[in-house]
Amino acid sequence: MESDALAARLGEVYSELPPGERAIARVILDDYPFAALGSLRALAERAGVSPPTASRLVGRLGFAGFAEFQAAVRAGAREADRSRLREFVTRPPDPARAADELRAGLEGALAAVTGPLLDAVATRLAAAGGVWALGGPLSELAADYLVRQLAGLRPGARRVPETPPARARALLDLGPSDVVVAYDFRRYSPDTARFVRAARGRGARLILVTDAWESPLADMAEVLVRLPREAAGPIAPLTHEIAVTELILVATATRLDASPRLADLDTLTRELSSEAT
Repeated sequence: MESDALAARLGEVYSELPPGERAIARVILDDYPFAALGSLRALAERAGVSPPTASRLVGRLGFAGFAEFQAAVRAGAREADRSRLREFVTRPPDPARAADELRAGLEGALAAVTGPLLDAVATRLAAAGGVWALGGPLSELAADYLVRQLAGLRPGARRVPETPPARARALLDLGPSDVVVAYDFRRYSPDTARFVRAARGRGARLILVTDAWESPLADMAEVLVRLPREAAGPIAPLTHEIAVTELILVATATRLDASPRLADLDTLTRELSSEAT
């Protein structure tokens, strides 16, 4: 998507936009170019804002009206497709270049988690009454990894269950002492949003790990970990999420006296393994 100059321009101004226009931009970028090809009213309704707000964004981008904006979207998408085709035909895949891009993207993601931000996340995870983690497609793997490792460091670390009835039961036990860690990336998960809003309604605090465009849940987060745009294709975001999760786990471990718990875990693991054999 970002190979389209118009989409890239929208990404560049994203952080400077007012909240309503940012909601429009998020919808467009999440489903580009298709979200921009319907009516102005449909786009505004999808973003939860008024049509004049969508018009202001179009004007901010330098277009006289929505029809002119849509024409530019179509032209840009066609040119981006032609460019990708030319690149595919003229240049074979370069594993070394892909590795360099992945490395650069990973370094950018790690750099985004500054010392104060990491301290804020780790302090809350160490002190929380309970920690619940969840994610959307693919990012659920990062949430699972966080819980698997955190459960060895402290009690009360759990994955948010999958089904609505199980999630409802989990919400019964959530309160102000609990922290929800949500991984939410484009395309943002409606299921994640529903659970987080319900948990916030019961007083739980939110740590949100998201991308440069920001999940719609960003305004609800007590701590927001915003990673840069992915730099190496569709596998990069998961690589970044796991690496950042590692940083969070290491920082949290320094705030806990986990040695007795880890020793107990090792003993129990050996006992259960012996019985299994």
